Amino acid sequence: MNKEIRKAEICRKTMETDIYVLVELDGMGKSEISTGIGFFDHMLTALSKHSGISMTIKVTGDLHVDCHHTIEDTGIALGQALYQALGTKSGIVRYGTAYIPMDESLAMASLDLSNRPFLVFNCDFTNQSCGGYDLCMTEEFFRAFAFNSGMTLHINLMYGTNDHHKAEAVYKAVAHALKTAVAFNADGSTLSTKGVL
Repeated sequence: MNKEIRKAEICRKTMETDIYVLVELDGMGKSEISTGIGFFDHMLTALSKHSGISMTIKVTGDLHVDCHHTIEDTGIALGQALYQALGTKSGIVRYGTAYIPMDESLAMASLDLSNRPFLVFNCDFTNQSCGGYDLCMTEEFFRAFAFNSGMTLHINLMYGTNDHHKAEAVYKAVAHALKTAVAFNADGSTLSTKGVL
């Protein structure tokens, strides 16, 4: 796979959200994030930095309703951008797993860029929200992200007490698993007995 083509741009506009996403898989994790939800911006910035994937994400959403459409639709657009940036997925490691601690919290993420989208999400939060971010939307974001990128994604929050730490551990665990999976393997081959992903 040619590294020069490992980027993609998505514009997605609906009656509820107007989203622009640009990703560069080999961009060293630089980010420019603005969703109107401060905690979500913080999580997406961590996702970009720790995955090494540069991301520009600009979102205008119907936050007068709540945060649901903004967060879920961002997951859709970001997933579509990742899918396009990966192209045929030839030459990538494909799999990634990471355990990430955040103070008293520990999260695990394991993923397969398989073109077989699936989400297993085992995370319990104590409170309703962190700032303007509803914690229940963590699962909705990763479902949208996984299904639109063609990713099998398993997320397990092992333990924790502080919801900010728990959510951040989850996003960073996905980021580190993703960093491994999108990297190039040693021989440039497609890691599948089928010959394609």
